[in-house]
Amino acid sequence: MPSYEQVHLAVDRIPPGPWVYARLTDDYGPNGPVARDGSIVEVIDRAGRFCGHALYNSTSDIRLRMLSRGRKSDLDRPRQHLQRLIAAALRLRRRVLGLDQVTDAYRIVHAEGDDLSGLIVDKLGDALVCQYHSLGFWELRETVESILDELLPGHAVVHRFARTARGPEGFPEGDPGEDGADVAPRYIHEFGVRFLVHPGASHKTGWFCDQRDNRRRVADLAQGRDVLDLCCHAGGFSIPAALAGAHSVRAVDLDEEPLARADEAARENKASVEVRHADAFDVLREVSGGKRRPGLVILDPHKLAKGTRDLESAKVKYRDLNALGIGATAPGGLLATFSCSGALDLPAFAGLVFQAARRAERDVRLLETLGAAHDHPQRPDFGRSRYLKGLLLAVD
Repeated sequence: MPSYEQVHLAVDRIPPGPWVYARLTDDYGPNGPVARDGSIVEVIDRAGRFCGHALYNSTSDIRLRMLSRGRKSDLDRPRQHLQRLIAAALRLRRRVLGLDQVTDAYRIVHAEGDDLSGLIVDKLGDALVCQYHSLGFWELRETVESILDELLPGHAVVHRFARTARGPEGFPEGDPGEDGADVAPRYIHEFGVRFLVHPGASHKTGWFCDQRDNRRRVADLAQGRDVLDLCCHAGGFSIPAALAGAHSVRAVDLDEEPLARADEAARENKASVEVRHADAFDVLREVSGGKRRPGLVILDPHKLAKGTRDLESAKVKYRDLNALGIGATAPGGLLATFSCSGALDLPAFAGLVFQAARRAERDVRLLETLGAAHDHPQRPDFGRSRYLKGLLLAVD
């Protein structure tokens, strides 16, 4: 049975949610931090009561990431504890959600939503991409891979840490695990459409599993319309829209590598998609001044707010982008606009979009709010797990 260092709280009761911030801990002794960064620790409240186990990191403002609460025996066998959680997460996707019937690309572990704070695992065909947002799980990556090998034998495993977490979590510089170059691009399928993905490369894990249901929803609205898909990545929205009977589809992105995959996948699916390497802002200004404006515009930018520190500058970008997007949409057309910034909640995002409509001097009506697919479960005590939000608007 392992022996764990103890980290004491500066409060009488452990706060709700999976994160405990530095200001709530009393974790420094005369010789510095009381535990090694990335290690599993016991959490003790100010009254001396055992609260649970957590991953500790003195470098991060998220000082503790809870692994269990209440029972001291939970982490007597840490590997078995992690295996139970990962197996339960996989069972939810396969048996309850039945995702294997519609796709071979889905999220197996959604960090806090599956009680594994800081760990994301995406299945992309016969590859598994583990993305680490916490140093603690990065230290446990060999254990994670061993568990995945048992649960999903025959899959290649890629380890990478999130770029945005490198500084806050103190990840090593230049670790080869972050680029995914050792796993080649491959096709995955989703609702009968084939997409070319590069596991572990480009944005996030190499594919946006969270947009699966939204891609299908938007494609259902594309028939007969001219579609403009901005920040298209590997063609997730573009190709289904073309296959659903869109009059024309233009796919735009600044990242040449996923754009090339979008072009190749469009040919693989025999879908008519015009791909263009360009900046979304430039294209929207160009389209707004043209005679024929698209009847369906999709705005799905990368995360513009990495955290609360750059939230205000991100709000300006979201407002500007959506003002141009609304202005570029043909009268009677539709706009599907998204934000994956966890620091920006849905009411704030909707407010920015409605401000953008006023700036564009266009009337809009909210038809539907959109979110992440069901393989991205959310905990009610952790609002940041609801990071993806979208609005489907009718533009008059």
